[in-house]
Amino acid sequence: MTNTSQSASEQEIKLYVKAPKVYPRETEGRFSRLRVLAAWVLLGLFYVLPWINLDGQQIVLFDLPARKFHVFGLVFWPQDFVMLALLLAIAAISLFFFTALAGRLWCGYACPQTVWTEVFLWMERFAEGSRNKRMRLDKQRWNAEKIRKKALKQFLYITFAAWTGITFVGFFTPIRELVPALFTLQAGGWEWFWSIFYGFATYGNAGYLREQVCKYMCPYARFQSAMFDDDTLVISYDEQRGEPRGKRKRDADKEELGLGDCIDCYGCVQVCPTGIDIRDGLQIECIACAACIDVCDEVMDKMGYPRGLIRYSTENAMAGRKSRILRPRIFIYLAVLLLLVTLFGVMLTGREMIDLDVLRDRTALYRMAGDEIENPFALKVTNRTEQPLRLEVQASGIEGIRVVSPRQGFEVPPDEVSNRPLTLAVPQGALGPGMHEVEILLSNVGSGEVVNRSETRFYIPPEGR
Repeated sequence: MTNTSQSASEQEIKLYVKAPKVYPRETEGRFSRLRVLAAWVLLGLFYVLPWINLDGQQIVLFDLPARKFHVFGLVFWPQDFVMLALLLAIAAISLFFFTALAGRLWCGYACPQTVWTEVFLWMERFAEGSRNKRMRLDKQRWNAEKIRKKALKQFLYITFAAWTGITFVGFFTPIRELVPALFTLQAGGWEWFWSIFYGFATYGNAGYLREQVCKYMCPYARFQSAMFDDDTLVISYDEQRGEPRGKRKRDADKEELGLGDCIDCYGCVQVCPTGIDIRDGLQIECIACAACIDVCDEVMDKMGYPRGLIRYSTENAMAGRKSRILRPRIFIYLAVLLLLVTLFGVMLTGREMIDLDVLRDRTALYRMAGDEIENPFALKVTNRTEQPLRLEVQASGIEGIRVVSPRQGFEVPPDEVSNRPLTLAVPQGALGPGMHEVEILLSNVGSGEVVNRSETRFYIPPEGR
C-alpha cells in the first residue's frame, strides 16, 4: 500500500513540473531588424495616433456614449455595422492568406503579445543585463545589487504598463481630456477601471506570462494546422544537412568527424522566446519570429558553412519533394480578400453622408383633423458631414399630400442625429381606404438639392370609422 501511494506521488510530481523560466538571448540579423521595425511602427501608431487631431477632432476615437467612431476623418455609426462585418471578414481572410502562405507571420511580427513582450524584454535587458547575467541574478541571494536592478526593472515595467493602459482608454475617451483628468483625480470610475485593468493586463502578459500566453491561452496555435499544408512556408531545420550534430573546433573537418553542419551550440534554443528546440520539428509553440534563423546563420558564418541550416521552407521541400508555394488555395484566399477590400471601398465611397429613416408612430395609426387625415411618423436624420446642415422635408406620391410638421427647415449639427416628429396630411376622399405608398424627400434649404429620400406608407381608414 505504501509503495502504491509513493508511486502515485512520484508520478504526480513528474506530470506537474513547474515550467522553467525562459531567458531569450538577444539576436542580430535581418529578421530581427524586421521585428524591431514592425514593433516601432505598431507601437508608434498605438501611442501617437490618439494625440493627433484633425480639424479639432481626435483622428481615431471610438466614442461609445455618442455611438460613433471617428477614424481618419471618417465617422462611422451603428448603422454601418455591415461595413464593420466586412472589416472583420477582411481581417479573417487576411489571417488565412498569410498563414497558408508563410505560417504564423502575425504571431512573429505583429501580434500585440509579441510586440509588447519585445519591449518588456528590452527593459529587462536594460535593467539586468544579458541572458547570462539575468540567469545569475535570479539565482543569487538578495543583496543591494539585486534589489537595485529588480527595482529598476519593476519601475520600468509599471510605468510603461500604466501609460499603455492610459493610451488604450485614450482611444475611447479623448486623450487630451483624459490625461489631465487622471492626474488631477477628476476622471470617472470607468476611465480609472479600464486604465488600471489594461495596464495590469499588459504588465502581467508581457512582463511575466509571455510565452505561456502563446502556448496555452492563444487559440490560434490550436487551429493553425487547419490552414497549414505541406507547401506552407514554416521555420524548418534541415535535418539531412545538420545531422548527426556535434561540437567541433572551427577549423575541424566535419567529414572526417562524421558530423553534419549543426554544431549543437543550442543557440537556436537560447534565442527562442517560447523556449522550444526547432530541431525537434515544427511545433505549435513556434511563433515564427525567425530568431533561430538569425542566430544559426551567424554561427554558420563563423564556421564557414553555408547559411540556411534553419530557414523558411516547406515540408515538401525539406523532404525532397516538389514544392509549390503559389498554389490554388493561395489564389482563392487572395481573390476573396481583394473582392472584400473592393466591396468595402465601394461601400465606403458610396455611402450616404446624410441618413434618413422614417418610422411609423406607434401611439396612433391615424387621426382626423377637420377635412384631412393625418398620419404621425418619427423622423430620424443623421448628419455624417463635418458641417451643420439646414434641411426641410417634402412629401409626394398622393395628390394633395402636405407636411404638417416640421413646417420650417430644421438644423442638424455635424456628426449628430436629429429625431423629430413628422406629420403628413391628406384630404379626405383623395384615395380609397388602405395603405398607400408615399415618398419622403429631404432637401437642403439653401440649395434645394435633395440629399436623401425614403419611402413609407400612408394609412387611410375606411369611411365611417
